[in-house]
Amino acid sequence: MKKGICILGATGSIGVSTLDVVARHPDLYNVVALTANKNIDALYEQCLAHSPEVVVIVDEQKAAEFKTKIEHSSLANLRVLIGAEALVEVSTLPNVDSVMAAIVGAAGLLPTLAAAEAGKTVLLANKEALVMSGDIFMNAVEKSGAQLLPIDSEHNAIFQCMPSAYQTGATAKGVRRILLTASGGPFRTMPLDELAHVTPAQAVAHPNWDMGKKISVDSATMMNKGLEMIEACLLFNMKPEQIQVVIHPQSVIHSMVDYVDGTVLAQMGCPDMRIPIAHALAYPERFESGAMPLDIFAVKHMDFEPADLQRFPCLRLAYEAIQTGGTMPTVLNAANEIAVEAFLNEQIRFTDIPLVIEKTMHAIPMQIADSLETILATDKQARVVANQAIQGLKN
Repeated sequence: MKKGICILGATGSIGVSTLDVVARHPDLYNVVALTANKNIDALYEQCLAHSPEVVVIVDEQKAAEFKTKIEHSSLANLRVLIGAEALVEVSTLPNVDSVMAAIVGAAGLLPTLAAAEAGKTVLLANKEALVMSGDIFMNAVEKSGAQLLPIDSEHNAIFQCMPSAYQTGATAKGVRRILLTASGGPFRTMPLDELAHVTPAQAVAHPNWDMGKKISVDSATMMNKGLEMIEACLLFNMKPEQIQVVIHPQSVIHSMVDYVDGTVLAQMGCPDMRIPIAHALAYPERFESGAMPLDIFAVKHMDFEPADLQRFPCLRLAYEAIQTGGTMPTVLNAANEIAVEAFLNEQIRFTDIPLVIEKTMHAIPMQIADSLETILATDKQARVVANQAIQGLKN
């Protein structure tokens, strides 16, 4: 019987790749729901190709335009829901078995958490949702019996290298540490005194991966790796000191697991997100993803080096946030989202991003993250403080 899938963030790079993989296996998956924020042209084409039962468009004006667009088309009878609240509705529909959580940033928290609480198979590409909610999210997974499968290439690699029948959230017997790989982004070798002059166009030009603007900037600052480190602590029940970030410019090894007997298992592959997506969709089996097989002879060599915290202060801040605990990862994430947006809008410099985050972390005391209300209130407060920090830098 076909599994019903809901794709949160269908028009982004992960959503597009997910639909590509799903289309290769029409006998296994049925697209129930697609969601988008504003990109109604891409959503329209996706609806023509995949015939979902319902779509959600968060932006009200764009939703009205979409309804007009489909009025006299073959999609005239398509159910269209509007607003962020509708994301929760479609992620918990009875005929949805799997939810691809691919909305970038804090906006993905509520529907992703709702899917976990509803016992769905959650394909987690939104690292911010887990970073923000921490144990609340993992407890929801355990309580409902939901299956949580990581989509980030690094976490999916770690999951594949874990012991047989491993379940996310458990302590893996015999595992000593995780080696979390990172490409180092586009500025790995740029002289430090030139980083202040980096432009948004330079920052979004990732050397290995095709990603959205926000994630590309996060990769350039290494905040992406910081968020992944926090996510790995939660997904694999590890302490921060058990996770070492390793710069690996070729992006061939996607992460490694170091066992107490000296064995190190690594997952390798081309830098194509369809590989981890296909792994999660087919789990525990495997099927074709559309990705090219790795030509190991073309790789020739692989380099590894420790992460430089002077060059990448955002990574240092992420370690500080998870070690502080409580709501501090929520503060870190919110401040980063505000700072990255300001950088992309050319309001602050590239090197101001960690300054805004650090000022925000110092200004907001840590609280116990014991409720969703506390987390959402902290997220809101951190955004206000981060914006104030940005204004201070501009004055």
